Amino acid sequence: MTTRPAVATLSFLTPGNYADHDPATGLEDTLQLFEYGESLGFDGAWIRQRHLEHGVGSAAVFLAAAGQRTRRIELGTAVIPIGYESPFRLAEDLSMADALSGGRLQPGFSAGTPPHAELMGHLVFDGDWRDYDLSYGRIERLVQNLRGDYLGAEDTVIHSPGNTQRPRLQPHSPGLVDRLWYGGASTRSVQWAARAGLNLLTGNIVFGDRADDFATAQSLLVDDYRDLVDPARPARVAIGRVIVPTDSADAPTRERYRRYAESRHERTLGPQGERRVLFAPDLVGTAEQILDRLHADPVLTRTTELRLELPYEFHREEYEQILRDTVELVAPELGWKPAAGDAAA
Repeated sequence: MTTRPAVATLSFLTPGNYADHDPATGLEDTLQLFEYGESLGFDGAWIRQRHLEHGVGSAAVFLAAAGQRTRRIELGTAVIPIGYESPFRLAEDLSMADALSGGRLQPGFSAGTPPHAELMGHLVFDGDWRDYDLSYGRIERLVQNLRGDYLGAEDTVIHSPGNTQRPRLQPHSPGLVDRLWYGGASTRSVQWAARAGLNLLTGNIVFGDRADDFATAQSLLVDDYRDLVDPARPARVAIGRVIVPTDSADAPTRERYRRYAESRHERTLGPQGERRVLFAPDLVGTAEQILDRLHADPVLTRTTELRLELPYEFHREEYEQILRDTVELVAPELGWKPAAGDAAA
């Protein structure tokens, strides 16, 4: 008997596009997309963090704003490259945004040399950035900061106007440390995430270090994570797929979607480059066509969390159509139900 996907948690990831000459309009569009997704019943809304590009350079700042525009939906980052961040200062920013949102942040991270390091590494670090630890250890330091342990000896206090207190990261948001994610695409990375106690994000790109086929490679990653993570911990695994239903789109938009998928198809035919990068095919078509492919996806049977990865450089109206068609025509056929009390319920 074939196991079919059973989605309980549905989220979306958006790139946060804006025009070079008018960032405010694009950022406002993305905030409105978060509001719209919540009204449809989505469980989570995620933002990409991007540097030197027309996107969100500080996920913590953006999500602090998104927290004031929404009331229920989880607010995620996929992902923050830890190499550019101070583990203590980022922990402060994330804790502040989490407190402002009422405890809804889901921060995701990546380690290693971050994108565009040759261009901006010297702007971030004093001295040669190549001498800095940009590995998993930097995330481990951030996790320790978020635990909120007191600094100094037991009798160490700090004084401020009208207040004497033991020093620790402020504001302390107790549950945040259990809501951290790692974007894993290789065997080594998912095994580290499991041992570190982070939740696992794995999207439409993985490394073929054990297989030539995307679905096989990603299935092995999820299985590795499940085998190594502490069974006493309710660890989460979220699978990302580019899903673009065309059902309610007009003819010119459907043609644009078709050209988009066609332009990216060749990269899915086999491992790419020295690192053997594997890409999942984009799911573009009618809801019926997309469901046929999702029902046959062996990775989706390994989790109950699905995240839509919205394409770069689309417009807000197109993103809204994709989200609406997914909620109305695709996700219910996978067992998902919108959050109670939202407009789609």
